[in-house]
Amino acid sequence: MTRTEWLLSEQPASRRQARLGQAYRTWLALKANRLAMVGLTLVLALIAIALLAPWIAPYDPIVGGDLRTDRLQPPSWEHPMGTDDLARDIFSRVIHGARLTLMVVVLVAVIATPIGLAIGTTAGYFGGWIDTVLMRATDIFLAFPRLILALAFVAALGPGIENAIIAIALTSWPPYARLARAETLTIRDSDFINAARLQGASSLRILWGHVTPLCLSSVVVRVTLDMAGIILTAAGLGFLGLGAQPPQPEWGAMIAGGRRFIIDYWWVATMPGLAIFAVSLGFNLLGDGLRDVLDPKARK
Repeated sequence: MTRTEWLLSEQPASRRQARLGQAYRTWLALKANRLAMVGLTLVLALIAIALLAPWIAPYDPIVGGDLRTDRLQPPSWEHPMGTDDLARDIFSRVIHGARLTLMVVVLVAVIATPIGLAIGTTAGYFGGWIDTVLMRATDIFLAFPRLILALAFVAALGPGIENAIIAIALTSWPPYARLARAETLTIRDSDFINAARLQGASSLRILWGHVTPLCLSSVVVRVTLDMAGIILTAAGLGFLGLGAQPPQPEWGAMIAGGRRFIIDYWWVATMPGLAIFAVSLGFNLLGDGLRDVLDPKARK
C-alpha cells in the first residue's frame, strides 16, 4: 500500500491514520482551488519575507542616505521602490514592515480567537442568564465600528504598536463568539453530548473536549477572512499616528508620511499601499478557499 492509499483509506486502522487522512483530503480540496492557492502563496510570501527581512532588505530601514542627493528619488535599480523624504529606501522599509504586519496578525489571532471561542461556547452550552449576559456584552462591542472602538481603546491605553495590538484584539473577538455560540446551539443536545454527560463528564470537559473542536473549523475560517480587516485596522491606527511610532517601518505610518507628496512623488505612499493590498487580498482568497473546504454548508 502506497502512502497516498494509506492516507485515503476508507477504513483507517488508527486515530492517527484517520486524522492524517482527513488533513490530506482537506489539502487536496484546497489545492484544487486556484484562487485559494494564490492566496496561500501570498500569505507564505509574507511569512518568508518577514522571517528573512534582514537578509532581503538591501538598506537599513531606519537610517537614510544623503538628504542632498538621495531624498525622494524615484524607483530605480538602486532603489526599486524609490526613497522617502528622509532618504530611506522604501523597499527596505516595506520588507521590514512585513514583520510588524505579521506580528499584529498573529498576536491578534492568538488573543482574540480563544476569547471568542470561550465566550461563545460557554454562552451556547449553558444558556439561560449566562447566555444573556455574555451575548449582551458581545452586542455592546458589535454596536460600534471596529476602527472607532479600537481608536477609543488606543486613546485610553496610549499610542504604540503593543497597545494597538491589544486594542484590535479587544475589538475582534465578538464575531467569533457569535459564531461559536451558533455552532454550540446546534450540537449541545446531540446524542454524543448526552452520552458524555451520562458517563459523568464535567461541563468543562465537554466544552473543551467535544464542543470546541467542532466549532474550531468555522472560527478558523472566520479568523482567516478577518485577517485583511485586522491589517487594515492596524494600518489605519498607524496612519492616524496611534499605532507603530516613528521611525518603525509600519505600512500605515508610511502612507501617512507620504500623503504630503502624493502628487509629485507618488511612490512614497503607493508602495506601502500596494503591500497592504497584496497581503489583504491573499488572506481573503485563502479564507474563501478554507471556507469552501472546511465549512460543509458552503460546499457545492
